[in-house]
Amino acid sequence: MRITVAPQVQERLAANGPVVALESTVIAHGLPRPRNLEAAHAVESDIRAAGAVPATIALHDGLAIVGAGDVLLERLANEDGVAKASIRDIAPILASRAIGATTVAATVDIASRAGISIVATGGIGGVHRGAERTLDESADLEAIARNPVCVVAAGAKLVLDLALTLERLETLGVPVIGYGTDEFPAFYVRSSGLRLAHRVNDALGAARVAKEQLSRGGGMVLCVPVPAQVALERNEVESAVRRAIDEADRAGIHGAELTPRLLRALGEATHYKALDANVALLRENARVAAQLALALFG
Repeated sequence: MRITVAPQVQERLAANGPVVALESTVIAHGLPRPRNLEAAHAVESDIRAAGAVPATIALHDGLAIVGAGDVLLERLANEDGVAKASIRDIAPILASRAIGATTVAATVDIASRAGISIVATGGIGGVHRGAERTLDESADLEAIARNPVCVVAAGAKLVLDLALTLERLETLGVPVIGYGTDEFPAFYVRSSGLRLAHRVNDALGAARVAKEQLSRGGGMVLCVPVPAQVALERNEVESAVRRAIDEADRAGIHGAELTPRLLRALGEATHYKALDANVALLRENARVAAQLALALFG
């Protein structure tokens, strides 16, 4: 795999300075236009304002791009047919020289190869509801386990089986750390009701854990709850999720297409309050990730 690193990112890495990698699936598939491009620029601006360098990762013209420029960001946001690239898709997309938006798994893999230790996203993937029948589990979990990268996220999406997701992360040896919380966040919802074994209260505490875990060669998840002022109520979201899952089952939708379908349905069911929450948690995670990067490398 050929990786090209933007000059400002390469300069900061060479100086062992703070860099935050960003996934690009949220731009191409996670948010509607024009909020997707607005959010992408806002997240990068938040990281720069905190003193770190953002590096949005994507695939383009046979290369893994670490630090997408404005032109590529606009293409990711506005073109139809941008491929959703998990780890299994990297080689075919590179070989075809197509444009691809990286999932958390692919972003973690490429970031690690580029020497970046911090990734910010919205929520990680995990074990899907009904996985005992479908064996549907996100590649995010194993990618985090085998790469020395800290993923800063608002927990995992409520459309997943959160209890099994935590169990799977435990089996894989991935520390899941609450940032100012004792419970696993559930994306738009501040708490899933699932207790976490470990908590930190600031970036310095998170940096101490990250330094130890990343030196062992494995990754970790730092869980940041969605800001309280935009958080959704758990029972309301759970009811909407169950309806959306039933509809997806009837339509025969599974695999990589399931989560985007469920999130779109959830947005409609909550009168698009979910969209505001999504953007707010993306920006909050980016700010915390930048603070963590500064504590580790600043």
